[in-house]
Parts: sequence; C-alpha cells; structure tokens
Amino acid sequence: MAGKRPFRRVNPLALAVLTLLSERPMHPYQLSQTLKQRGKEGSVRINFGALYAVVESLLQQGFIEVVGAEQDGNRPARTIYRVTDAGYTETRDWMRAWLSEPEKEYPRFMAALSFLPVLGPEEVTELLRRRVALLDGQIGAARAQAAEVEDWLPELLMVEGNYEVRMLEAEREFTAELADRIESGVFGGLDGWHAMRELVDKYPGGRVPPEETDKFMEERGMPKPPS
Repeated sequence: MAGKRPFRRVNPLALAVLTLLSERPMHPYQLSQTLKQRGKEGSVRINFGALYAVVESLLQQGFIEVVGAEQDGNRPARTIYRVTDAGYTETRDWMRAWLSEPEKEYPRFMAALSFLPVLGPEEVTELLRRRVALLDGQIGAARAQAAEVEDWLPELLMVEGNYEVRMLEAEREFTAELADRIESGVFGGLDGWHAMRELVDKYPGGRVPPEETDKFMEERGMPKPPS
C-alpha cells in the first residue's frame, strides 16, 4: 500500500484551517465564515471549493480528524473536524518556518518589469503612472479600513493589514520613481530601448527576423540565445 504523499507547506488556506481548528472543532462552513468575519480575505484566498479540498488533504495527512456531525433542519449533515496532536505540532512548525525564512516569490509586476522592452518607454511610463494612481487608491482604502477599527482592535489582530499598507507604500514609491527616471531620461539603457523599439516598428506586427535580432544584440554586446 502506498504511503502518504509528502506534505508541502505551500497553501496559506491550509495554515488558516489548522489555526482555526487549533482553537475549536468546526465544520467547513464555520471555517469559511470565521475567516471572513475576521477579515482574513486580504491575506488568505478563501474559496469554498478549495476549502473542502484543503480539509480533505489535511485529513489524509492525519493533521485533523472527524469528531462528529451537525444537522441543521433538512440540510445535509455538516462534518465537524478538530486538529490532532500532529496537526497542532505542524501548525506551530509551519508558522515558525514562514515567519523566519524568506522565500522567493514571483509576482506579476516583477515578471512584467523583467520584460519592459516589449513596450516603448513612453507607454511604459504612462502605464506606471496609472499603476501609481491605483496604488494610491488601495493605500487610501486600506488606511481608512484600519482607522475604523484601530480604536478597539489590538495591533496584534491588525498586523497583516499594516504589513500590506507598508508593502503598497514601498511599491508605490518604487513605481513612481521608475516612471520619473524613464520620463526624465536618466534611466540606464534608454538609448538601446528606443533603438529596439525603432527596429520592431520597421516590421509588420513587430515580427523582427531572428537574424536582425541577433545583429542588434551583437552590436550591443549582448549574448545571443543558446542554440
């Protein structure tokens, strides 16, 4: 008989489930409603279908167990789960790892930044300015939300929101500065960027022949793609 698949600490929703079940036994609907009640949608993606899959995975791993069922009228019975000793240990170890160990992430914005030459400098500047405006809106909304509860909610229960605001502010500062540097002409590599766009614009649909691309890169001391 095949053994259990190794458990990978990749899903924040699984950590959220273990954390709540460490407090008290619950059924999946209670889990989802408790997360929403506590405003955790900003830090954990809450999807009811995914929640059932997470619960089943944790059950198979032996981190949670069934302790009963709850019947509400004619509705189907709701299975109630609680955390096991192994699950409680896993929750604490998981928290220790995620709090202490930085992990490389691949956000969409970083991916787009790595391929800036696909668009021209002027368009990129315009798009970055648009992003700054949207970030300003998000920062304002997050600050307003925090202001509504900061008088009665302890900082301990607001810490992820404060982190989000700081990250948004840092992204806003970087994005605005990048747009300024491109627009002012001090951004490194602008001459090559403009030359690349001029080359692309010469061909219908921007389909530059590979030999022309190789020539362009060779002239600027850039390596050609491996054969």
